[in-house]
Amino acid sequence: MSRAEPDGDRDGPRDRLAPVLRPVRAGNGFEEALEQILQVVRLGLVPDGERLPAERELAERLGISRVTLREVLKVLQEQGLVESRRGRYGGTFVRVSGGAAGEDELRRRIGRIDIEDALRFREVLEVGAAGLCAAGGLTAEQAGRLRTALAGTREAPLTEYRRRDTLLHLTLAELCGSPSLTAQYAAVRATVNDLLDCIPLLVRNLEHSQRQHEALVEAVLDGDADGAREMMREHCAGTAALLRGFLA
Repeated sequence: MSRAEPDGDRDGPRDRLAPVLRPVRAGNGFEEALEQILQVVRLGLVPDGERLPAERELAERLGISRVTLREVLKVLQEQGLVESRRGRYGGTFVRVSGGAAGEDELRRRIGRIDIEDALRFREVLEVGAAGLCAAGGLTAEQAGRLRTALAGTREAPLTEYRRRDTLLHLTLAELCGSPSLTAQYAAVRATVNDLLDCIPLLVRNLEHSQRQHEALVEAVLDGDADGAREMMREHCAGTAALLRGFLA
């Protein structure tokens, strides 16, 4: 993407942020806005080195003032998660690889996570979303979005796989038709991504995971709710086994 182009998304529609960014509740605007933008960063919805939406757009989507938003961005900058650039092609850019997401920070972060609780909650949400998508059926546009997200994982280089994997799962959660489920899934997936960042990428596991993705999407598109739920349950169990093995 050229720097001269407006903010866009090489993985799909710009509304990829919709599952995470939503108006905050009165009283905790700063805290909830910080949580949501942290989720955007941790989920890889804006990749390392790319630009967050403009301040005006972010403030409108979160329902906060630009003053409050700038306070949020200042915290993220102090934590080394974003950087501000001036000029024609300036803005706020994600810089995860060079900031607070190093190994020591990740280890500190996961020390506060109840791994079993996170994995069980993730499975409940994912299995439910898969079943809902299959049982309710998808429109042609929705089916196209799901196929595009699947193709993104199929074509992803190793270094990009986890981010594309996140986008596929987040797409499925969004397509189930429950904004509450989608929001809860985005939160737990950010936690799971913290855990995944602490274990190595295993090519054999990723190949197996991709075969499960293919079978899962096929079941959803075929309207096979039982098959979709079972494949998602199996898929979540495989990830959980790896995380328990490395981290428990």
